[in-house]
Amino acid sequence: MLRTHSFLSTWTQKRSMKWLGILGLVALSECLVIVPLTKMKTMRETLREKNLLTNFLLENNDDRSQNVAHDSKLSLHPLRNYLDLAYVGNITIGTPPQQFKVVFDTGSGDLWVPSTYCYSRPCHTHNVFNPHVSTTFRLSGLPVDLTYGSGRMVGFLGYDTVRIGKLVDVVQPFALSQSQFGLEHAPFDGILGLGYRSLAIQGTYPVFDNLKRRGLISQAVFAFYLSTQKENGSMVMLGGVDHRYHKGKLQWIPVSRPHYWQITMNRITMNGVVFGCLHGCQAILDTGTSLVLGPSRLVTAIQMLISASPVGHEYAVSCSYVARLPTMVFSINGNDYPLPPQAYIRKNLQGQCLSSFAGGTENVSSSETWILGDVFLRLYFSVYDRENQGWRLAPAV
Repeated sequence: MLRTHSFLSTWTQKRSMKWLGILGLVALSECLVIVPLTKMKTMRETLREKNLLTNFLLENNDDRSQNVAHDSKLSLHPLRNYLDLAYVGNITIGTPPQQFKVVFDTGSGDLWVPSTYCYSRPCHTHNVFNPHVSTTFRLSGLPVDLTYGSGRMVGFLGYDTVRIGKLVDVVQPFALSQSQFGLEHAPFDGILGLGYRSLAIQGTYPVFDNLKRRGLISQAVFAFYLSTQKENGSMVMLGGVDHRYHKGKLQWIPVSRPHYWQITMNRITMNGVVFGCLHGCQAILDTGTSLVLGPSRLVTAIQMLISASPVGHEYAVSCSYVARLPTMVFSINGNDYPLPPQAYIRKNLQGQCLSSFAGGTENVSSSETWILGDVFLRLYFSVYDRENQGWRLAPAV
């Protein structure tokens, strides 16, 4: 049994560390690096415009995790469906710099881009890295296989200088693709993972880890602001927080498992009724997911509750009915985070009003797990604090 003074001392130390972390975020706001993000047309929208969406979904509906060997060079991300991602930022790799549009993805740990060694169709429609013209490139040669719900990248590891804004990260490991599948119409060239090192293939250090290890940022903190209206205006902040982009106090949420950015959620309600997370559950905040994902049985119940009907591979509601739909409320660490219907219903280019809920998390977790993607993040400014192992959330401006 803990003695009372030991308990109070430990509690006081934890509280002090938390407040020091918050004060550090304030101080660092003067020296952070901000990378602008551009909202692009999504891969789903492009495929639908070209009348290719149905065939794409049929061709990519197989369970790839059953078709590939499980070994150390393989990384499976079955729920990482990049069809609806829209926010991309620019980085450069190599000397002289070669520019790429990447998704800054909190749900993965690797940096990868197409290369001149890739002859797949997706590589013909994107910027490719040429290692032969970079004077700072070093070959690792270790194989890489990244399999997603909507695509796959096979290649090898190399090292080179990566520039993100004014940050210059030398000898950064990254993957160069030799073949890509299902990513031909993606609005991005590659992925820059901001997840934990345990997510990185071959045990390499992710970009953000190296920025901190090499003293390029003062504190292991980054933040996202995703604009709701404009094509421009979104951003990822590295090394600190610009507090102009949130309202009210940033609320602390401890990470429950330092692998994904994963936390414990208390409950999910609609119309005051608890329908999900009845006895507590897990949630992952994920910039590499555009929708809100959950267990299929609960998501089906949500679709019924909001009167959504199947339309192809999605669910649609009457646009005239949106204002009367209930607000979904996520209760996390003692605070409520509402998600109104205007946020979880999106209108596509054809004028259909589509539900932003999707199932499937039971395929990757035996316990109830929800993934809160861009639908949620457009409403809430999110801070990812590695040093104190937690999130901070506040309403976005």
